[in-house]
Amino acid sequence: MKAPPSQTGSMVSIDPSTGETRAEFAAHDAGELSRRIDRARLAFERWGSLSITARSETLRSVARRMRERRDALAAGITSEMGKPITQAEAEVEKCAWACEHFADHAASYLADDPVATDAARSFTRCEPLGVVLAIMPWNFPLWQLFRCAAPALMAGNTIVLKHASNVPGCALAIEALFEPEEPKGLVTTLLAPSGAVAPLIEDPRIAAISLTGSEAAGREVAATAGRALKKCVLELGGSDPFIVIDDVDPVATAARAAAARVQNSGQSCIAAKRFIVLDRVASSFERALVERMRSLRVGDPRDHATEVGPLARADLLDSLHAQVARSLEQGARLALGGAPLERRGWYYAPTVLTDARPGMTAFDEETFGPVAAVIRARDEGEAIGLANQSRFGLGASLWTSDPARGERLAARIEAGAVFVTGMVRSDPRIPFGGIKSSGWGRELGREGAREFVNLKTVWIEKT
Repeated sequence: MKAPPSQTGSMVSIDPSTGETRAEFAAHDAGELSRRIDRARLAFERWGSLSITARSETLRSVARRMRERRDALAAGITSEMGKPITQAEAEVEKCAWACEHFADHAASYLADDPVATDAARSFTRCEPLGVVLAIMPWNFPLWQLFRCAAPALMAGNTIVLKHASNVPGCALAIEALFEPEEPKGLVTTLLAPSGAVAPLIEDPRIAAISLTGSEAAGREVAATAGRALKKCVLELGGSDPFIVIDDVDPVATAARAAAARVQNSGQSCIAAKRFIVLDRVASSFERALVERMRSLRVGDPRDHATEVGPLARADLLDSLHAQVARSLEQGARLALGGAPLERRGWYYAPTVLTDARPGMTAFDEETFGPVAAVIRARDEGEAIGLANQSRFGLGASLWTSDPARGERLAARIEAGAVFVTGMVRSDPRIPFGGIKSSGWGRELGREGAREFVNLKTVWIEKT
């Protein structure tokens, strides 16, 4: 089922559960884009001079407004990209938490750092850069923006948001959350196609760029930002390993594995995708994973009982199915699912592939949907080697009953984050980001608060 093409100069909001058009939004022309960037620049001149205490009050106000509008915001997420409603509600709450966290902690995160030298006084201080261009994806349409915006705003920057073209309603809803605040223009939406990104990056009023998106998009943005000599933070794809050591209960771990795979219907960069299991427990794990994936409730994302909703677009459904088909041709075994569901909307059956190996599509590429690939390993050394045999390095989880063993093995995994006996997640309190083809830079935590600042050295000579 193909989505209808958008009209020239418009963005179409389509319900992934039905394939029906919900609304069309006119794209901003060049003049309107320029006016909106000017607005953000003027807002920065005032916002950047305010105290952290004053900025904190604004973010707390936005958090309160977000909770007041939770149901409407969550419904908008679900209607535009198909996220199950309970997860959409949790996404709104997490955004409010991020605003409050940085309101509470930005003063310490951004505090001057004294440096011992032979000067009378020397220190580094954090000063804002200006207008940050946030190029954001559709899969977490509020959280991805707030993960960037909450720390960047507290540092004194303002944001212009170029959101994914299939979630224009969410983009405008984000802007509306900030509209009552002063100065006007703290977060400004730019309704623009992907072809407008390079000119936006090159615009002298844009100081820095944050992108969450595909590996290909990251390469394009990094190249353009490099030519313009502008700072950028890139959070790109992932093929996160879920490593099962043979000292855990394989049945209980399989239940956690299914949850880690199908969060956001499998459309998450940090969802577990490659399940690397030691031989001794592999058969039990595979059987339990198949049964748990089979039992998942697939359905209307507006139903609070739904665990797996539709994929966000028709082309994503087609791409995922092609990846599964190639993997089977390459020798993987189909244990469950393996096809789109025969129903309205863009639903893919929860799928388990076994006997996966390096060189197969399900191992080498990022699969964005409810498809789990199981890989067997002889021992922990081979398991770590398989985990690292990927061009991605975003997150990883390692499951063992021995915390010391988990910590020792975590040090050998090539990833921006390793969770021992827990699902990979982003959390305002800790830095988030990847290595290798998963990008560079960090969001969240103290490190994320300092990404979009001029770390200025101040030296006061002895008199």
